[in-house]
Amino acid sequence: MQTKKQSFVESLANVTVGFLVTIISLHILFPVLGIENHSGKNTLITIYLTVLSILRNYLLRRYFNKNQT
Repeated sequence: MQTKKQSFVESLANVTVGFLVTIISLHILFPVLGIENHSGKNTLITIYLTVLSILRNYLLRRYFNKNQT
């Protein structure tokens, strides 16, 4: 069973990789699709979604650790 700190660190590592993949992907994908690329807006949206993802991962991990039989 993971401690709360371990759950948070795992969630943070997972989401950090996702953050980097998303930032890089947006810079590649948007021009291909003809979408105007605004680095500042893309970063802000990615940060917001990253925070949500950290919380989601952490809460799900804690739920499953608590209810593990």
